[in-house]
Amino acid sequence: MTGVPNSVEFLLMRHPTRWDLPKGHCEAGESFLETALRETEEETGIAANMIKIDPRFEFDLIYQVQYAQTGDELLDKQVRYFLGFLDQKPELILTEHSSAAWHLWRPPHKIQTQTIDPLLDSIARHFDQHGGPSVAG
Repeated sequence: MTGVPNSVEFLLMRHPTRWDLPKGHCEAGESFLETALRETEEETGIAANMIKIDPRFEFDLIYQVQYAQTGDELLDKQVRYFLGFLDQKPELILTEHSSAAWHLWRPPHKIQTQTIDPLLDSIARHFDQHGGPSVAG
C-alpha cells in the first residue's frame, strides 16, 4: 500500500464479546463529526483538539441490532465513522470498555466481519486512492 507508513496504528476498544469503536447518538444541534469527536473523548479520554480529521473520508454503516428493551425485534443501527490521526498516543481513560488495544495497519484485516472489517476495508481503499493519510491543518 503506497503512502501509508509502517508505523500507522488504529485503536479498538474491547467489549466482553467484540471489538468496538467510539460511537453514540447525536445530541440536539450536533453534527455527525461533532458527535464522533465528543463520543471519542467521552469513551477514550482523547481530547477532540488532539485529533486531526481526514476531511476526505466518511464511512456509513447500517447493521441490525437487538436491544433488551425491544425484545426479539431487530432494529437497523446506522453509524458514521470518520478517520482521525494523532501526533502521539495519549494515555487512555476508558469509560465504556474493559480494555483497548492499538493495532498495526497491515491490511487486509480480519477482526469483526459485521462492523470493523468493512470500515477497515474502506479505509484501505481510501489510502490506495488518495496516497495515504491526509488531514486538515
